[in-house]
Amino acid sequence: QVQLVESGGGLVQAGGSLRLSCAASGRTFSNYAMGWFRQAPGKEREFVATINWSGSSTYYADSVKGRFTISTDNAKNTVYLQMNSLKPEDTAVYYCAAKATGWISSSAGVYELWGQGTQVTVSS
Repeated sequence: QVQLVESGGGLVQAGGSLRLSCAASGRTFSNYAMGWFRQAPGKEREFVATINWSGSSTYYADSVKGRFTISTDNAKNTVYLQMNSLKPEDTAVYYCAAKATGWISSSAGVYELWGQGTQVTVSS
């Protein structure tokens, strides 16, 4: 069964850090590009960061650039999102996504596989 499973969400104070993990299973993801998206209550899903599986290409939303870092661990088939200097406006459900073609993209519509999401809440 092909699936993405996120973990690592939780409640943190503003200025704190969290690391989200996305464990991929069920197929070989070496030719995939991966993305993190988020959706706050009452808002549209928005792009956060994307990476190709080799880690050679990354791209970030302006709102998280310099604070968040996306990375991959090929041995563990896992994608990470390290989130530092968290702000209340980062509060959302965070989703991991995968697309079969290797180029990175900030467009949610091109991603074929999605995880169930993990809640991140940042208190002020």
